[in-house]
Amino acid sequence: MGGRQAMAARPSGACVATFPNGREIVIPPGGCTGWHFHRVRLDAVVLAGTLTRVLHDRTVEVHPAGTSFVEPAGIRHIHLGHNLGTEPVVLRVTPALPEGAPFAIPTPAPPGITPKVCGPHSH
Repeated sequence: MGGRQAMAARPSGACVATFPNGREIVIPPGGCTGWHFHRVRLDAVVLAGTLTRVLHDRTVEVHPAGTSFVEPAGIRHIHLGHNLGTEPVVLRVTPALPEGAPFAIPTPAPPGITPKVCGPHSH
């Protein structure tokens, strides 16, 4: 685990830190990522907190600390992440992207899903 290379605050309140072997994402309590997709597959590990993800098909997945998940690449895999808990969610994701490459691509909500992204979701 090398030193941090860069850190940038996102409009959602999430912060992304770049490491030589991946990125660390911190989502504060009540924060969310907004709908987005990735250009490359991401392997993620939840280091702290509990992440709640809403997928393009309205599936809700909950990932507590110590668990991992994969986010497939491409616009057909639109999703968002929430921190509905009381402590920050800390994620480590790989692979690292080339310098200057966007980490996620913002996009509108999938058809039939409300664009409102923060707050509890009904299943």
